[in-house]
Amino acid sequence: MPYEQSASPFLKKKKPPAPSKKKSKGYYNEANKTGTGAAAGGGMSEKGVKKYKRDNPGSKLQTAVTKDPKKLKKGSKAWKRRKSFCARSKGWKSERGRAARRRWNC
Repeated sequence: MPYEQSASPFLKKKKPPAPSKKKSKGYYNEANKTGTGAAAGGGMSEKGVKKYKRDNPGSKLQTAVTKDPKKLKKGSKAWKRRKSFCARSKGWKSERGRAARRRWNC
């Protein structure tokens, strides 16, 4: 009986190509160099968030906190979300990143 060679456990299988990292235009606002709040663009619109939730059931995605920071109650959920977003987006230097930070009043 001849010895059968089995596939080596060290051979790696080819991975399928990664999905595109390009953002879908259906979800995002266009970045606007001038303008603040919703006029800044640079993020998802309410319509875009709803479309994303339809496409990805169970998603907990929310729209930007665009309310004036002075009108947010300190310690509230919206205040914490805004503070967290502004802290982690400090390094965003692209046009869209700057527009998103303007929209969130960072």
